[in-house]
Amino acid sequence: MTMHMQIDRKLTEFPRVRLMTEVTPVERLNRMSDRLGIDLWLKRDDLTGLSFGGNKTRQLEFYFGEALHQKADTVLITGAVQSNFVRTAAAAAARLGMTSVLQLEERVPGMGPAYYRSGNVLLAQILGAEYMYFPVGEDEVGADNALHDRAARLRAEGRTPYVIHLGVDHPPLGALGYVQGGAELADQMAEFDVAVVPSGSGATHGGFLTGLRLSGHGAQVYGICVRRDQTQQKARMEKVLGKLAALMGFDPALVKEDIHVWDGALAPGYGQIGDRTRTALELMAQTEGIFLDPVYTAKTFAGLLGLLDSGAIRKGQKVVMLHTGGLPALFGYQDQLEPT
Repeated sequence: MTMHMQIDRKLTEFPRVRLMTEVTPVERLNRMSDRLGIDLWLKRDDLTGLSFGGNKTRQLEFYFGEALHQKADTVLITGAVQSNFVRTAAAAAARLGMTSVLQLEERVPGMGPAYYRSGNVLLAQILGAEYMYFPVGEDEVGADNALHDRAARLRAEGRTPYVIHLGVDHPPLGALGYVQGGAELADQMAEFDVAVVPSGSGATHGGFLTGLRLSGHGAQVYGICVRRDQTQQKARMEKVLGKLAALMGFDPALVKEDIHVWDGALAPGYGQIGDRTRTALELMAQTEGIFLDPVYTAKTFAGLLGLLDSGAIRKGQKVVMLHTGGLPALFGYQDQLEPT
């Protein structure tokens, strides 16, 4: 039995609903590899299949699995206005015949009308989602409490709600999707030196790192900060990985020394396009014809470039970057991305 099969067996202990189309491919970026002097590959989780794809599909398989296990008919979730998570949750709910309630948080200041009308917002409207709003962008506990208040009202109406939490104090069910994703990559590519992933909530980064280590893969994993500086993000990752270890029943020592985060592409902040982000987005598009989103994947690639410049990634190394999708958000950033 392969390590991947053993991980899959462990994951069967958790309720799950299949939302993925198939195993996502790993693609070599030939021109970018030549340009950067590394052997660069892309794990194409932008191709997960549900509603423009993206990494949230893997996470939602376990959240919706638990929701169905609890016989829920309504799912509530919170995120930024252009959140890929809430859009994908709305799509999953539609596929499963459930209602979705999406709470949009004001996380990104100074955005124009396109940000509030196009991209993921438009898609979620087409999917028939219900909306609520939260005026604060940095209050995870408050955002979760607002969902619970709405859930209480739904119960009083005879509905059965399930809340997908944002706060780090809840079991990281979504990270299980990337335990499987990391194991999937280890099966696809037995040898590579470095993986580069976005690090925001911590579910993708933590699950991916855990999946690789449980598969016996020792590649260095760098999480690129997209929301918090590296001091705050490392502390968050320690919590996420500790809770994930408890959830799955493995020794957290397996991963506790492997938390590497980099915040050099974070400025000017979450959901905002700095010079590094814009350069990375345009470089990938103009070199490989592949689009990156401005919130996660462009910052992730900017981080890869920064790590290469600093020597943390060395010339000639085999590097895999996780493409987490999020492409509908590009249209919400039209004002920031149009040539001046």
